Amino acid sequence: MEFPRVVATLARMTNDLGLAEELAQEALVDALRQWPRDGVPANPGAWLTAVGKRNAIDRFRRDRTLAEKYAQLGRALELDGTNTAETPNADNEPLDDDRLRLIFVACHPLLPLVSRVALTLRLVGGLTTAEIARAYVVPEPTVAQRIVRAKRSIAKASVRFEVPEGEDRAGRLASVLEVIYLIFNEGYSATAGEDWLRPELCAEALRLGRILAAIVPDEAEVHGLVALMELNSSRLRARVGPGGAVVVLADQDRRRWDNLLIARGEAALQRADELRRTRGPYALQAAIALCHARAFRPEETDWAEVVALYDALASAMPSPIVELNRAVAISMASGPAAALPLVDQLIELGALERYHLLHAVRGDLLEKLGRHAEATAAFGRGAALAQNAPERDLLRRRAAESGTRASTGADGRHNG
Repeated sequence: MEFPRVVATLARMTNDLGLAEELAQEALVDALRQWPRDGVPANPGAWLTAVGKRNAIDRFRRDRTLAEKYAQLGRALELDGTNTAETPNADNEPLDDDRLRLIFVACHPLLPLVSRVALTLRLVGGLTTAEIARAYVVPEPTVAQRIVRAKRSIAKASVRFEVPEGEDRAGRLASVLEVIYLIFNEGYSATAGEDWLRPELCAEALRLGRILAAIVPDEAEVHGLVALMELNSSRLRARVGPGGAVVVLADQDRRRWDNLLIARGEAALQRADELRRTRGPYALQAAIALCHARAFRPEETDWAEVVALYDALASAMPSPIVELNRAVAISMASGPAAALPLVDQLIELGALERYHLLHAVRGDLLEKLGRHAEATAAFGRGAALAQNAPERDLLRRRAAESGTRASTGADGRHNG
């Protein structure tokens, strides 16, 4: 639990992420040796941080080639005024500032997105390499390599351990939010594997978002992202059925939605609206999620409002996936015939050709229009592209159901 805080503080002191992680791990080893014998100190995090700092000084003393760095650390410790006793009082440690610096470094745009995610989960989230690999269904050595390469890239680029200001901060904050939301989405709808949901990733992303909102309380889109994750998290328990089967929004038992998370999401969205008159992309998506949360039954959803919000989102953040979701909202507000041309246009553009949900949406619209044979083909195409087992099973089942309807007339008689 204290690992990310300790790494953050040591990284500020040493300006070296790799070294900070090593020192934090050494401090944890010292704790495993001493605490069973001497008892857990009153302030475990401060104890670990002090031991890490002392180990850093010892290491710099042993390596005379790092004399300059040692002097730099000594000056930092002198200015910091931190007591390095084994049971220190660290009430004055700027922990929030340190964690914020660490988040901005781990999510630096110079890193590939997959590396930003891995480094953030490791250093800020405190997850082990094995836990990250298991969550993303990738080999552990792959995750380890991403983390090592990310640290090397940061060191090579001499990225400063600081919170950026001005335009640089705005650009870096966008990267931070993107990483956190990507982590959440992987938990909310897993890309591949046997499980559709990975709640531990959703929980970790939400925790990171709440930390960020507490540290930078005046950033509207941070609150917008937190609101979106709170509201979407409220539906997690209702999104899976027996055996982990997918339960789509229209079929969910809304009594299982978490009202506390809904209330938290609504409050976060209200805070975002107070800070910024024009909603950003995350706040707009949160407003869409709130429309669903306020409807006790699917038919009570204000689909006209959802369409209007998607119109605004398409202007703020144009993308084929936003257009696909907008088409779904239009189908609910105005009927499938109004939405099908929009989906067909996306297919013609080819931007989402290998996105299984594009074909799933098209299949659903065709099914509602009574074009069962075409729906069967669309669902089959989506199933072939889906890498997640529960989603693939759902699309195969829908393809089979459409195929049965296609082989019988509208009156249920067999066609032959």
